Order: sequence, then C-alpha cells, then structure tokens
Amino acid sequence: MNVEAYLKRIEYRGSLEPTAQTLRYLHVAHLISVPFENLSIHSGEPIVLADDALFSKIVERKRGGFCYELNGLFAALLRALGFEVSMLAAGVANDTGGFGPDFDHMTLVVTLDQRWLADVGFGDSFIEPLLLDERGEQVQQTGSFRIVEAGPHFVLQQRKDDEDWKPRYRFTLDPHEYADYDEMCRYQQTSPESHFTQKRICSRATHNGRITLSDMRFITTAGPGQREERLLETQEEYDRILQQQFGIAMK
Repeated sequence: MNVEAYLKRIEYRGSLEPTAQTLRYLHVAHLISVPFENLSIHSGEPIVLADDALFSKIVERKRGGFCYELNGLFAALLRALGFEVSMLAAGVANDTGGFGPDFDHMTLVVTLDQRWLADVGFGDSFIEPLLLDERGEQVQQTGSFRIVEAGPHFVLQQRKDDEDWKPRYRFTLDPHEYADYDEMCRYQQTSPESHFTQKRICSRATHNGRITLSDMRFITTAGPGQREERLLETQEEYDRILQQQFGIAMK
C-alpha cells in the first residue's frame, strides 16, 4: 500500500494518528474526492476484489467504484495507518419493506475506544462515520441517522427533513474477506436484475451537497430544495462533464 499516493488521491494532508478525528477527516475527504460509480460494468471492465487491483484503479487511474471496491480499499488504507477495521456484509433495504441478500453491500466497522460505522461506498448517505453503539439520532448535513438493533442485525436508518425514518441497510458484525463478496459482486456486474447493469451512475459528495451523472442526466444538489437537473444531449457532453466534474476519462 502506497499510503502517500492514496492520501494524495483524496487530497488529505492531516494527522495520520489512528484516532476518531483522523477517521472522520479521512472519511469526508474520500467521499468528496472519489466518486461512487459503476462505469466499469458498462465498459466491459472486470472488477477484481483485491487490494492491488483496486489501488491501481482508484488511486493510480483516478477512478471510483462501487461499495466492494471503495470500502474494500478504504479498509486497506485504514489498516495501513494502524486502525482496527473489519469488512461487514449488509443487505440493502428495498421498496417492499424488506432487505436484499447478505453481501448485497459492504460496510465497515472501525474499533477505537468506541466502535464506528464507516462507509464510503453507499452514495448519498452519512458523510462522517457514525457511532455504532449510539441508539439516538446522529445529525449530519445529509440528514439524520440512527442505528437500531433488530434481532441479530443492526439497521441503519435515515431521515431527511420532516420525513419518517427509512431503513437504508442492515448488517451483522461478522468480519469478512474479499472472497466472501465474490458471488454478489459477480451478480451486480452481470445480472439484468441488478440496478448496476441497468444504467450508468457516477456520483460524489461536495462540500455542500452532491453531483451525479445518472445516464444522460446531470444532477446538482446544494442543500434542501436546491436541486438542478439537465439532460445531456451528446456522449461528448457526457464525457466532458465526467472529466471536469469527476476527474474520470474513460478509454
């Protein structure tokens, strides 16, 4: 792990001590610098869950990725800096009130004097790590969050504005390795039922909101009620925004 190159990729120049404050700053820097994207799936590029392959893609080629890639490599960075971190399996909430299968998503737990839920691979969600053992509301700029227990699972819930609490995903604290995610990773890349195969997505947090390319729509949000969307007319325009706003040049 070339830690210096990784930190340069996420434009991080702060402390490297394995503390809660360092974790918080690294988490925010990662979300602002590295986009959540599935462009490899739509360009026929296989996704390999291994630190070296992910480092080459995300750090050296300045790409993004989806959950297994982003959280997997972020976990490797944290370990290199002396953090205790485990990769967890999660099922994403669906429209029917249930949850997807285990390993549908990868999230992380970081253990310091307290346990923290970290996740740089879930798109529009919490931007700073959440206290895992706090059962009250945790308020951030992207909404309010809480973690509740449901049998063997922990459930991440989110509330925006005056809406009701909505589940985002559930997880257990069993630690896993890359190989445990292989089957679901293949499914996400190949199944016509996977939402990752149905459209291109590239999205990253900004200091006051989020920018997103969803197929040929470019969406900008900058706080409550401040949302702009425009339809792109050509692939050339799409490629230009991808380069200018996300630093990605697909070849």
